[in-house]
Amino acid sequence: MLDLIRLRLRQRTRPADMSADGAALPERFRGRPTATDMARSRSLPVIDLGRSVFAPEELAERSDVAYSLDHRMAVSSREALVMDGGEIELAAALSERMRKVLGRSLRLRSVAAGSCGGCEAELTALGNVVFDMGRFGIQFVASPRHADGIVVTGAVSANMREALEKTYEAVPDPKIVIAVGACAISGGVFRGSGVVADGVPSSIPVDLWIPGCPPHPLTLLDGLLRLLGRL
Repeated sequence: MLDLIRLRLRQRTRPADMSADGAALPERFRGRPTATDMARSRSLPVIDLGRSVFAPEELAERSDVAYSLDHRMAVSSREALVMDGGEIELAAALSERMRKVLGRSLRLRSVAAGSCGGCEAELTALGNVVFDMGRFGIQFVASPRHADGIVVTGAVSANMREALEKTYEAVPDPKIVIAVGACAISGGVFRGSGVVADGVPSSIPVDLWIPGCPPHPLTLLDGLLRLLGRL
């Protein structure tokens, strides 16, 4: 234990500040699209964040829209990801009944349902000393029977759909479902392929949608805390 304390003192690393203005992100970060100075007097186009992979090419020919440094993009419904006029309704907290059941902790089972591995890498980063989701009582567990819900990544391939559905069924009620990344939300770059379900199937109700390709750990953590009513 003393060795760990000495190591932390040498690292001088503090967990990320989750306050509204506390996130320090590099200029190259591509967050929620916003209007540029050239578009203040014009209405912005409709943008579906659930299908966006946040590539520079997506806005390359637009002078009225640019990626911002705002990492807050998690929402409570699929429809809320369709930005109309540049606005977005961020995720709302679970019902009071659900929050009483969960208490101040959250146990999640991750299901990689046909992913490239990018979203899983960002989810793994949530456990490091920079983001440290454990300080909020959030952790991943090995069994769905020990979980409060599941985190789905990937476009849900034909080979993984049954496994996903069985994992969902194994989680005790009441339970939550979180769709992470463009693939889990809409199929992402694999949308329309005959071997994927274009994201989480309609038979599984989703409580939190977190866009990105992949989402930044701060976007993930912001969504989880909003779901728990902690922001």
